[in-house]
Amino acid sequence: MTKQPTSLNCFLCGKKNPHGLKMEWLNNYESGHIEGAVMISDDYCSYKGIVHGGIVAAILDETAGRAIMLDNDFDRFMVTMKMETTYRKPTPTNTLLRAVGRVVQDRGSSAKVEGFLYTPDGAMTASCAALIMRADHITAVIKSADEMAEWNRTRPQNNVD
Repeated sequence: MTKQPTSLNCFLCGKKNPHGLKMEWLNNYESGHIEGAVMISDDYCSYKGIVHGGIVAAILDETAGRAIMLDNDFDRFMVTMKMETTYRKPTPTNTLLRAVGRVVQDRGSSAKVEGFLYTPDGAMTASCAALIMRADHITAVIKSADEMAEWNRTRPQNNVD
């Protein structure tokens, strides 16, 4: 498995975002998906012990979107154009969660992707289906000097570890 790059300020993966989740994702070539682990504190709850649905959606959005980088093209930046989220059961706080993303259909400049969130016992708490598209209009923002430096610093040196 290969660890995907991270950024500085992203809410999900940004290493310098003091309020961020600091997630990391791995390309799992054998299973054909990406996966990440995260534990959400009660700071991000809706009700005591339950992760806020917006936080769940953000995790699914990033995980599904990052699935497009399973081919190790870490410069293929896309944004979500449409996403449908299904909440299956409450997502618990203070529990190590597993996020999984996969590509359903890749059309080059756009793709259909899916994301799933699981508890340690394998119960799915939420899922999403999304349409993502290449984001040429935000490339300057994505490729700001400090963000690209971090992205490149954390980029895998080899295609497969």
